[in-house]
Amino acid sequence: MLASFPMNNFFPTKNAEKARRFYEGVLGLTFVSENPFVATFRSGQTTIVAQKMKQFEPVPYTILGWEVKNIEQTVSFLTKSGVVFERFSGMEQDDLGIWKSPEGKVAWFKDPDGNTLSVSEH
Repeated sequence: MLASFPMNNFFPTKNAEKARRFYEGVLGLTFVSENPFVATFRSGQTTIVAQKMKQFEPVPYTILGWEVKNIEQTVSFLTKSGVVFERFSGMEQDDLGIWKSPEGKVAWFKDPDGNTLSVSEH
């Protein structure tokens, strides 16, 4: 039943101002609105909602990811914008931090709150 409806994605933030600067200014998402509880962005046809939290601990896995057409170009652009890509021991990543998975390529980075994000190409 839900497969035909748009999906919203949520992530926590302790500092909505920093989150807005990062998601809008660095990643290039479109800022939509803000209220005392959330800040809302658009990425393509997807709504991404920053939930304002007083406290939370970032989880040790990816919470948001983007499927891109040219991961090397995307990672290079984000790196020039100040994004630092994560390196994981035991995973062979290239000089840009991209891991070649069995199904494609993935690179991970963190937002200002320590949430793990990714870009991938399949």
